[in-house]
Amino acid sequence: MLAKLSTRPMLRRCAVTGAVGMVLLGTALPMSTDDPGPDLSRFYGQEVTWAKCPGEGQPKDLQCGKVTVPLDYARPKAGTLELALARYRATGEKRGSVLLNFGGPGVAGVPGFAGGGKEFMELTDNYDIVTFDPRGVGRSSPVSCGDGQEDIAVDDDGSELGRDPQHVLAQFKKAADVCARHSGPVLPHIGTVNAARDMDVMRQALGDDKLNYLGFSYGTRLGAVYAAQFPEKVGRLVLDGVDTLTEPLTEQGLVGAQGQQKALEEFINWCVKDIACPLGQDPREARKEVLRRVDSLDERPVPSAFGEPFSGQDLVGALGQALYSEDLWPSLERALASLFWDGDTHAIEAFASGGAAPRHREETDEPDGALADAEDVPLDNLPAAMMAINCADDPDRPTGEEIVGRLDRLRAEYEQASPVFGPYRLTGVLLCYGRPRGTDFIRDEVKDVHTPKMLLVGTRGDPATPYRWTVETAKRLGPSAVVLDNKGSGHTGYASSKCVHRKVDAFLLYGTLPADGSSCGPEDDRES
Repeated sequence: MLAKLSTRPMLRRCAVTGAVGMVLLGTALPMSTDDPGPDLSRFYGQEVTWAKCPGEGQPKDLQCGKVTVPLDYARPKAGTLELALARYRATGEKRGSVLLNFGGPGVAGVPGFAGGGKEFMELTDNYDIVTFDPRGVGRSSPVSCGDGQEDIAVDDDGSELGRDPQHVLAQFKKAADVCARHSGPVLPHIGTVNAARDMDVMRQALGDDKLNYLGFSYGTRLGAVYAAQFPEKVGRLVLDGVDTLTEPLTEQGLVGAQGQQKALEEFINWCVKDIACPLGQDPREARKEVLRRVDSLDERPVPSAFGEPFSGQDLVGALGQALYSEDLWPSLERALASLFWDGDTHAIEAFASGGAAPRHREETDEPDGALADAEDVPLDNLPAAMMAINCADDPDRPTGEEIVGRLDRLRAEYEQASPVFGPYRLTGVLLCYGRPRGTDFIRDEVKDVHTPKMLLVGTRGDPATPYRWTVETAKRLGPSAVVLDNKGSGHTGYASSKCVHRKVDAFLLYGTLPADGSSCGPEDDRES
C-alpha cells in the first residue's frame, strides 16, 4: 500500500526523465444538482462481465473484468476509457461489494490484489471484494513520460536556476510537454474528481445501491471526494491513513520528507545491530553512508535490470517506498547489500517500481477505450500518474518569479526536513510549474458531508500521513466522521494492527462502529 510517493527530482544533478513531470489540461467538475447534465445512462446501465484473470501465476479464485467510463464527463460522446477491475467473490451470503483502493496516487489495484488480496478474505463472508486500476493507472489507459530518451538536465542542487532561471523554467515546461506527448488523451481528464465519478459508475455496474469502500492513504482522498460528490450513495466507508484535503503540495512535501527521514533513521538503528548490515554498525556513519551512496549513484549511475541507468534518486525513491512498513526492513537490508556489494539492482528496483516491474510498452497510442495488457504498462506509470494526479488535485501554481524568489528558502526547508528525501520531494512542487491550475473542488467543496457515519483510521507513527491529518480531515468532513486512533507505527493500520483490522472488518461486515476517539495499541494486538 502505497501512498505519498515522489518522482525523480531535478535538484541534484539528475535528469528529468520519463518518470517525471506531467501536464494537466483540466478536470471536469461535478454537475450542479439543479442541472441534470449530459446523458450518462449508457454508462450506468452496464454490468461487469467477470472472467479468469489473464497471465501466469494468478490466484485461481481471482476474477477480472472492466467497466467503460466517459473520457470527459462533460462530453460523454467524445470518447471512452475502459477501467480494469478484479474481485474475489463472496463465500457466504452476499450483501454486495466492498471497493478497495490501495493508494499512491498511481498504484494499480489489480496487480496488488493478485499479490496481497488474502489480507481481505474475512470480508468475503458477505461481500465481493473488488479493486481497480484508476484512470491513467496500470491497465486503465496508463500515462507515461516516455522511456527517458528525452532527458532534460539541470545542474547540481538547482544552481542553474539561479544562473539562468528562464532556461530552467523552460525545461520544466519541456518536461511537461514530453509527458503529454507520451500519455495520450486520458491526461487532461486524470485526477481524483473524475476518478471518484468513475467509482460511482463501478458501484452501479457491480449492482450496488450504496458504495461500501476501504481506501488507504491517497485512497482516503478519493473516498472523501466520492462522499462529497455522491453523499446519498455512501454505504460503509473506511479511510485508513488519512490524507490532507487542504494543504498545498509544498506543505505535503515537507511532511513527507520529515516522515521518511524519521523512518530511515529507525531503519538504520535496526540495521546496524546486524553484522550483515551494508551500512555498517555505527548509526552516525550509516546515515552518512546513505548520503554518500546517493551522491555516488547520481554521479555514476549503474545499469539497471532493464538497461536504463539507476541513479541516486532512483535509490531515494526505492528507500521511500520500502520504509513505509517495518515488515519490509529485512528485504530492504538485503536489497541494499546486493546493490552496494554486487551492483545488482534487481531487488531494490522491486521497491522503486512499487513491488512490480512490468515491461515497458513500445507503443503508447491505443484505440479509443482500449484496456492495456499488463505487459504494456509503462515502467514509469506509477510516478508519472502520481505526479499527474497530485498536480490535477492542487490549485496552487507558483509563477516563475515565485519559484526563483522562494527556491533558496524552500531548498533549505526541505533539506533541513531530510538531507536524503528533501531534494527529491521538492521536485514534486517544481514540476507542477507551468501546468494549468488544478481543481479547487477538493479544497473548497469536500467538507461538511451529509453521509452515514464513516470510519477514519489514523496511525500515530505513520511516516506518510501524519495523525494530525486524520484529526483535521475528520473535523472538515463533519459529524459523519468517526476517528480510530491507532497508537502504532507504519503507513496505515489495517495490515499492521490486528486491532484495527478487527474494528474495520466489524464495521464493514456488521455496521459496528468504534466510539469516536477510541484507540488501538500494541496491547490490543496481543489479544486473541
